[in-house]
Amino acid sequence: MLTSLPNLLTLSRIAVIPLVVGLFYVPEAWAAYTACSLYAAACITDWFDGYLARAWAQESVIGKFLDPIADKLLVAATLIMLAGFHRLTGLSILPAVVILLREVLVSGLREYLAGLHVGVPVTWLAKWKTTIQMIALGFLIVGDYGPVELPVTFIGTVGLWIAAALTFYTGWDYMRAGLTHMMAEQPAKSAAARSARSAG
Repeated sequence: MLTSLPNLLTLSRIAVIPLVVGLFYVPEAWAAYTACSLYAAACITDWFDGYLARAWAQESVIGKFLDPIADKLLVAATLIMLAGFHRLTGLSILPAVVILLREVLVSGLREYLAGLHVGVPVTWLAKWKTTIQMIALGFLIVGDYGPVELPVTFIGTVGLWIAAALTFYTGWDYMRAGLTHMMAEQPAKSAAARSARSAG
C-alpha cells in the first residue's frame, strides 16, 4: 500500500522538505516564491491524501503513521528555518515555540493512548488552527520579498500568533482528554492487581 496515490502524496510532502530548506539559502525573490509554492503544494496534499484514501478505500496503517509525521516535519523544518534566517525575531519566536511544543505533546499523547487503544479525534478547531498556521507560514516564507504595498511579514506574524493561541487551546483540550483516559486506566489496573492478589 506504500505505492498507493494517497501514500505517495504523503511521501511527497516529506520529500519536498529538503527543497524548501535549501531555498532559504538562496537570497533571491524567486527562491522565496518557489519555496512558498512548494510549501503550499505540500499543504494541499495534506488534504488530498486523506480525502483520496477515504474515497478510494485505501486507508492503511502506514498511511495513518506517515501522515501526521509528514505534517510535523514540514512545519518544524519551516519554523526552524524562519527563525534561523531572522524572518521570525523577538517575541515572534514565542508562537513558533508554542506550536513546536504542542506538536511534541500531542505526538506523545497519541502514542500513549494508542497503547490503550484510544483514538484522539481531530477537532474542527484544530483543523482551523492548521489552516491558519499553513497560510501564515506561507506568508512568512515570502517575507520581505513580497510586494511592497502588502505587509506580508506582518500578516504572516499575526496569523502565526492566532495559530499559536489556537494551538495552545487545542493542545490543552487534547491533554485534558488524555488525562481523563489516564486517570481511568490507573484505577482499572489497581483493581486488577488487587483481584490477582486475592486469587493468589
